[in-house]
Amino acid sequence: MAASRGRASRPGAGHAPPARSRSYEAELARWQKETLAPTLAKSPERAPQFETLGGIPVQRLYTPIETADAADRIGYPGQYPYTRGIHPTMYRGRTWSMRMFSGFGTPEDTNRRFRYLLAHGESGLSIAFDDPTLYGLDADHPESAGEVGKCGVNVSSLHDMRRLLDGIPLADVTTSMTINAPANILWGMYTLVAEEQQVPAGRLGGTTQNDILKEYIAQKEFLYPPRPALRLVIDTIEYAAQHLPRWNPVSISGYHIREAGSTAVQELAFTLADGMAYVEETVKRGISVDEFAPRLSFFFNSHNDLFEEVAKFRAARRLWAEAMRDRFHARKERSGWMRFHTQTAGCSCTAQQPELNIVRTTVQALAGVLGGTQSLHTNSYDEALQLPSEDAVRIALRTQQILAEESGVAEAIDPFGGSYYLEWLTDRMCEEARRYFERIDALGGVVPAIERGFFQREIQEASFRYQRQVESGERKVVGVNAYTVDTPLKVPRLKIGESARLAQSRRLRALRSHRNAARHRRAIAQLERAARSETTNTMPAVLDALRAEATLGEIVLAFQAVFGGYRERSMY
Repeated sequence: MAASRGRASRPGAGHAPPARSRSYEAELARWQKETLAPTLAKSPERAPQFETLGGIPVQRLYTPIETADAADRIGYPGQYPYTRGIHPTMYRGRTWSMRMFSGFGTPEDTNRRFRYLLAHGESGLSIAFDDPTLYGLDADHPESAGEVGKCGVNVSSLHDMRRLLDGIPLADVTTSMTINAPANILWGMYTLVAEEQQVPAGRLGGTTQNDILKEYIAQKEFLYPPRPALRLVIDTIEYAAQHLPRWNPVSISGYHIREAGSTAVQELAFTLADGMAYVEETVKRGISVDEFAPRLSFFFNSHNDLFEEVAKFRAARRLWAEAMRDRFHARKERSGWMRFHTQTAGCSCTAQQPELNIVRTTVQALAGVLGGTQSLHTNSYDEALQLPSEDAVRIALRTQQILAEESGVAEAIDPFGGSYYLEWLTDRMCEEARRYFERIDALGGVVPAIERGFFQREIQEASFRYQRQVESGERKVVGVNAYTVDTPLKVPRLKIGESARLAQSRRLRALRSHRNAARHRRAIAQLERAARSETTNTMPAVLDALRAEATLGEIVLAFQAVFGGYRERSMY
């Protein structure tokens, strides 16, 4: 009886596997001869070969032959190597956080959208900033003309952050901020607003994307040369470890790498390589890996190829756990957890027949859930045309809610785990990613590889191959090069005028005229001294500059006075 109880207590125990009377190889050969061959003789397959969206060849059938030794690599949820998930109960305990990426116009405009989303069931905020903010420009800068509030909310000062978060209980809501080059400044604004709300630092939760390496690789919103920019990221990691234990100071992002045209394998490999570069630099700072690694998070794209995306997420967890244990010798279990946010693929949304994007988004969201994401953003169907309307945002949010409440996919943990195809594909993606790691290491690491244009060329070549397939008709995009219609668009338009720029500019003029000029000058001078010192963490000086009412653009200029700017060399 005791032995019986022991067997039943193991996950999946209770049924002995059926005895195999014949080898899988013999069974496969018989099927090929007796069943497959006559069918192919009568009706050939649709194409001579098949492949994933990322170009991985897909064979006709997968059997236990391909996954005979996969048990150790698969494991169990909540146990190393976390292929099946980082939590033992996954969504049976709590479903993923539903975050809708939101931001437009003035801080007041976006504050109203936040309240709307929270009222409709969103469980966390995700802030989209406009291009001037992303590029560290104040709203009244000449280069901001025509862009203020257009593709996100404009935040030029601490006063703007107060308006953006007015009435939002920061002690109870976690916030994700998609901001990179000036992330330390925007994060500083957020923490000061929380301080004004009397939220204890230990209770403040959220994430700053703050992944500057991927900016040089893909998105190109950088302000300083790579090495000093990397130093600022490490400053935030160190500061968070010391003062904000629930904050994720970096969300290592593959999303924009994929949006730039990479394959799924490239997104996987380049993202993890960036993550390992941040860990290496932080350890060099003298900080133990277990002090900060549990608060690192990741951000991935989910594209149209369902199984390739699920395999990518599972491979990412396994590879990260291996790196943290074997390369960085982390001891805490949480240091090996890959916690990640997923966003459906904006680059897959089409302006033609935009209502079809609802279907694409559903498939992509399903892949994120089946892959074990911790939080999810679903794109709105009108995203290829404009900033999302309220109706489109609500449909996108309801898509997640239907998956969580009606589809049944959250009931079982890793429900495709053990699929011959999925396990083979997960292994294959791990192998391909490791080959990229070797190539990057051979170049001297991530920063030298960026400086030599390695990542940029790889993505450009992958993007060119895909576009050529679409234009030739080899790869079908429904509504674009297949099943097209000639009907006018019926999408209600959301337009942002120049009123946001005018309002924000007036506020900046008022701020500069009323602030204490001497205090402001001292704070900027202290910030420059901190930047020049290679042993000083710059975050306290950033916070002091914000308290002295320095604007976003003024703080960026102070850093550029020390670090200089950066211009990427052209890649062909």
